Amino acid sequence: MLTVGECMTATPQIIAFDQTLAEASRLMGEHAVRHLPVVRDQRIVGVLSDRDIAIVESLGPARPQTIRVAEAMTPVPYCVPANMPLERVVQSMCHNKYGCAIVIDDQNQRVLGVFTVTDALRLLDRLLGQSAGGGDER
Repeated sequence: MLTVGECMTATPQIIAFDQTLAEASRLMGEHAVRHLPVVRDQRIVGVLSDRDIAIVESLGPARPQTIRVAEAMTPVPYCVPANMPLERVVQSMCHNKYGCAIVIDDQNQRVLGVFTVTDALRLLDRLLGQSAGGGDER
């Protein structure tokens, strides 16, 4: 049985809750990611997505240099331990329409990784390639 820890993106980019949206946008662009776990004192306190930033920017003359991540983040992210069965994580993500799961160390709430829809699609691509008996035909 696969666990989320086996399929996650390990050591993801993270951002502190008191950083600006401008810094978050820069990190997302630089590392080609759409979700940033938000931490305070090394513990998870939220998640910021590219959609969160877009919503704030659409509300008017927002200045990303002055708005803090804590003001735009989702404060209660979907967090799971690394040993959780992948099937349960995927079912919950589908049912609740989550874009990611933050994988944490159950003991100290520190971020170990992120499992995103993109990670799920990569896994699906790999599994379909194996079942077809062929390699990558792109």
